[in-house]
Amino acid sequence: QEQLVESGGGLVQAGGSLRLSCAASARTFGDYAMGWFRQAPGKEREFVAAITWTGRSTEYGESVEGRFTISRDTANNTVYLQMNSLTPDDTAVYYCAARPGYLSNYDGDFSVWGQGTQVTVSS
Repeated sequence: QEQLVESGGGLVQAGGSLRLSCAASARTFGDYAMGWFRQAPGKEREFVAAITWTGRSTEYGESVEGRFTISRDTANNTVYLQMNSLTPDDTAVYYCAARPGYLSNYDGDFSVWGQGTQVTVSS
């Protein structure tokens, strides 16, 4: 069964950094594009970043471009989201997701989801 498990969330001060991890089952990871989305209280789910299964192509949401970096480690079946220069606006539950085929910034294209990890940025 395909599974995604996020970790690495927590509380950080504004200007700080966090790295989220998403551990995927081998079947999910092998030929799927991976993405990160986030949802803050009272807001719609927002695209953060995505990466192809080869790792050669990435895409970022406008609000995180230049601050966040998505990467994947095929040997360990893990996808990472390095988050730098965090602001209180980055506070949200962050979800890892997977989809067969090419990367996408639309959450409806992703068929496998993790349980989410909370990121809180204090001012």
